[in-house]
Amino acid sequence: MKLIAENLTIDRGGRRVFQDISFHLESGSALVVTGANGIGKSSLLRTLAGLVPLAGGTLRLDGGEEDRATFEHAHYFGHQNAVKPSLSVLENLEFWMSFTNAVQTPDYEGAEILPRQALDTLGIAHTCDLPAGFLSAGQTRRLAMARLLVTARPVWLMDEPTSALDTASEKQLLGLMNAHLASGGMIITATHTDLALTSKQTLNLQASDAATQTIGDAFS
Repeated sequence: MKLIAENLTIDRGGRRVFQDISFHLESGSALVVTGANGIGKSSLLRTLAGLVPLAGGTLRLDGGEEDRATFEHAHYFGHQNAVKPSLSVLENLEFWMSFTNAVQTPDYEGAEILPRQALDTLGIAHTCDLPAGFLSAGQTRRLAMARLLVTARPVWLMDEPTSALDTASEKQLLGLMNAHLASGGMIITATHTDLALTSKQTLNLQASDAATQTIGDAFS
């Protein structure tokens, strides 16, 4: 399985965010996207997730399920936790499990676990019957993280994934990310944190002028 991006160009709000970005990523590998704040890292992830349309270029996943779009193979773990405060912790996770379809391919053998087990794995099983609005910032982030575990999808798109997590939770997240890579999954993450991922490449976004952002040090 290989994710191939060729000459990606993104416009948002009438402004060119970046253009002509190309990369490829194979099963079991991570791509760490770096660059200054506002350079377009989040826009790139949102484009890969199907939330922002491409202004130019092509994106495809070779070896994925042919009847699914590229973004349907991915989980998007963004800045917003996508948690409904009035629902219980368990109800939030059960909704996401029912809303997202699992994807399995020959190169990806990701396992999925039941919602209560996922909450237990992340150390918040004791909150399962509480309204999600009662959670702390770190607990809410772990609830959002649990979505990655209850539905198997080969591509994880992660925007500052360690935000609001304490040291122990960061270590646990890193373990989950490396386990995902070991199962043949892929990760594309925008982060300012030096993550000890088992197999990673770096895509450094740089601004060439006020309107255009281009790739720099594509793989290092």
